[in-house]
Amino acid sequence: MKKDFYLTRYALIIKRLERSPAAYPEIESYLLNSFEFQDANITSYSIRTLQRDIRDIANLFNFDIHNKKKGDNRYYIESRPVMEVDEYNQRLLESFQIMNAVNSQPDFAEFVYLENRTPRGIENFYDLLFAIRNKRILEFNHFKYKDQSTTSRKVHPYALKESKDRWYLIALDTKDEKLKAFGLDRISDLAVSKAGFKLQQKFNLKEHFKNAFGIMNLEEQPDKVVIRATKEQAEYLKSSPLHHSQQIQKETEKYVYFAYDLFPTYDFIQEILSFGNQVKVTEPKNLMDKIKELLTISIQQYDDSSLES
Repeated sequence: MKKDFYLTRYALIIKRLERSPAAYPEIESYLLNSFEFQDANITSYSIRTLQRDIRDIANLFNFDIHNKKKGDNRYYIESRPVMEVDEYNQRLLESFQIMNAVNSQPDFAEFVYLENRTPRGIENFYDLLFAIRNKRILEFNHFKYKDQSTTSRKVHPYALKESKDRWYLIALDTKDEKLKAFGLDRISDLAVSKAGFKLQQKFNLKEHFKNAFGIMNLEEQPDKVVIRATKEQAEYLKSSPLHHSQQIQKETEKYVYFAYDLFPTYDFIQEILSFGNQVKVTEPKNLMDKIKELLTISIQQYDDSSLES
């Protein structure tokens, strides 16, 4: 068995058991007949390897694979309610599945094209994780795009959050005791202090951003936001919801109405604008007015005959 093939095995085992419980011979047959095993010229898979893989899957993805009780030797993934599925582990599994598919054969690069991105700030990722886990005070310089200024910060780091392929440090700014988001691409001269800090209260990132869209520290109560989408655009929204609270409110011949419980952040407004005439906000009125204002300003830019250098 190839040593660098283990992630592919994990992904295939999970995929098979998500379909239905299966005994070792069924799992073995599924793996050996998979395109991944055939491409790698792997012709055997022992029960000892399966048992080891199951232990590793439990450690890596934080869910267990069990044997059926009362003499039934089929393996199965313990079912959990959808809302309790750990999003981190789901994203991790998806990333591994894509990575293994692309890397399993060298010529796959000829058929699969990924976006060329160069994320900035990732070089500090481990140091930030260390500080968060060990509750160490951080000091760094932070650059602000809006006014092109750099300020020194001293913070208590709580978590890291991703939004639109950018990473942010969620931390308590000791200057004003407020929770803020700092873009990793704008952090420089990072220093992890030996001094520690105590959490003022138990911090729950998921709860804090429950009603948010993108990155924003929220104090406001969520609004009920309703958007109207064309039938075609609605299919995309159904397959990839804008927010976890998304619900279909109603459908007509031409449109589908989606409802959300969220605070309409700047990021959310930009997302709505990106749909053009395929999506329209119908509630609340103040959000409709805000989008109208932004669209009017955009049109005026193209109507303005004056040229600026």
